[in-house]
Amino acid sequence: MKKLTYSFLLWLAACPAFSQTQIVAHRGASYLAPENTVAAADLAWTLDADAVEIDIHLSKDGEVVVCHDHTTKRTGGQDLVIAETNAKDLRKLDVGQWKDSKYKGEKIPFISEVFETVPKGKKLVVEIKCGPEVLPALKRAVAASGKADQAIFIAFGWETILATKEAFPSNACYWLSSKKEGLSERLEEAAKLGLDGVNLHYRIVDQDVMALADQLDLDVLCWTVDDPEEAKRLVDLGIMAITTNRPAWLLEQLEAKN
Repeated sequence: MKKLTYSFLLWLAACPAFSQTQIVAHRGASYLAPENTVAAADLAWTLDADAVEIDIHLSKDGEVVVCHDHTTKRTGGQDLVIAETNAKDLRKLDVGQWKDSKYKGEKIPFISEVFETVPKGKKLVVEIKCGPEVLPALKRAVAASGKADQAIFIAFGWETILATKEAFPSNACYWLSSKKEGLSERLEEAAKLGLDGVNLHYRIVDQDVMALADQLDLDVLCWTVDDPEEAKRLVDLGIMAITTNRPAWLLEQLEAKN
């Protein structure tokens, strides 16, 4: 039987399942609401997502803030480098109205504000967009949330995700990748070094990847899927979780195909 972390077992037990595949809302319910905001997280829970995925950076003054890009230009209008800007200045920006006028006034959240939205039995998938320098502040924020057992961590940076697993040994930690080249070697290394699995771009997930991961007792998650046919293919392969911009719609499509 595939190894599962204790926190992931709790997640699976709490989630109604037409299969074991969980639905993760990408940056919140980002098809409908402005990504990486409290509004997007709240909407994702309303739409019954099993988890919400967010992206984090460390501000100049050491706050863990939620934003995908390393600058605020795309969603905030002003080109501020997050690592070079204090949180109070980042939070003066409106990151909602670019999506829809009804979201005018949405701020770049602190991670603590997103944790507050997480219901019992659900998960917050935290993608670390910077490096290990965020970990001391992240540890404090996670501890203060009182929801440490509801956190999952992902990162593209190999050293970053290894350091994250060391900082959060009881939490599931997954390495992100979109490259098939060298993936088998990375899977073997991930298993040896104690990572819980990988979170892959859906296009590189196939039967061979799933078989090797199963052999190594590694979980496989994937991103970002808004195509029901692809989602069904991945469910049939036994994928653990699918990240999508459209959680409720994709779940409806999958249930219709089941």
